[in-house]
Amino acid sequence: MRKLLLIALLTCLSAPAWSAGGGGDLMDARVDVSDEASLQRGAKLFANNCMGCHSAEYVRWNALPEALGVSMETVESNLIYGDYTPGDTISAAMRSADASDWFGAEPPDLSLTARARGADWVYTYLNSFYRDPDASIGWNNTLLANSSMPHVLWRMQGVPEARYEESHGEQQVAEVVLPEGQQGTLSESEYHRATRDITNFMAFMAEPVRAKRQEIGVWVIGFLVIFTILAYLLKREYWRDIH
Repeated sequence: MRKLLLIALLTCLSAPAWSAGGGGDLMDARVDVSDEASLQRGAKLFANNCMGCHSAEYVRWNALPEALGVSMETVESNLIYGDYTPGDTISAAMRSADASDWFGAEPPDLSLTARARGADWVYTYLNSFYRDPDASIGWNNTLLANSSMPHVLWRMQGVPEARYEESHGEQQVAEVVLPEGQQGTLSESEYHRATRDITNFMAFMAEPVRAKRQEIGVWVIGFLVIFTILAYLLKREYWRDIH
């Protein structure tokens, strides 16, 4: 009986860790797809800063109202630009041909990025840009070196710079700092909240039923625990006379 209860407890405790993803050097995104306020802010930031280049072709507009806790009219007025139908998928404003000409390749679709790489990876990536005059786009990233994506959120964060150290005869980035006078429109904590909100929205896009799955999962685990206790008591009742 104790072993069964221990297994059920470990299952409850380990589920969030499995869904979080990430690695040892990654920042903890602490995503919560049931947080409607965060999803609303993240959706707006995603529409204003990401949809110019990136699509989310596996997510339809009519999937957003229920998850964000708003009406379709609110989604229309705040997130959608141009003509659309509710069943349309989220598409990028930039044409594929222009993207290939300007960047050498079409920017990737972001529908499943948070699931493929993990939410912690996405959050860390958004917080790892720094100014690099030697890079072709003027920016680099400590998590994904020589990324072709510029730091589109620099106005909010500011202009981070790298501090280098020599390792095995090569200059490597030791840390990224935000020099005095290079701050953006947001404070450090506000910027972290903004990138966490974007990450949270991308985690929702990667698995729109995640919040419902987690909610149902709690009830399922609870049922299994109660059923295990009842089954054990029933077993004792059946075997009492035999022993």
